[in-house]
Amino acid sequence: MRLESKKYLFNVRQASELVMQFVESKTFRDYSDNPLLRSGVERQLMVIGEALNRLVKIDTKLMQKISDYKKIISFRNIIVHGYDIIDDETVWGVVTSSLPRLHQEVVALLEGS
Repeated sequence: MRLESKKYLFNVRQASELVMQFVESKTFRDYSDNPLLRSGVERQLMVIGEALNRLVKIDTKLMQKISDYKKIISFRNIIVHGYDIIDDETVWGVVTSSLPRLHQEVVALLEGS
């Protein structure tokens, strides 16, 4: 695996771990009522999407090992460009159901490199 690919995967791992720390022992209500928490989560989701967007440009074969990478990149674009239509329930769903799988996949890729 190329060093640059590892760098992007590391960024995804780090950002996903931060999000999981941010929401640990939080409820949806905690999330929706706290603009600072929402901002932090959204920022890290942007980092994840941007890192994967850059990674797909240099290592498409590696990206095939990441579930739903196209959806993740698209979600990043919604957060950045559709900031006024972001739905807290959708973000919470991504964080609680999809993010743990992404984290596991990225950790496995980094450990296997």
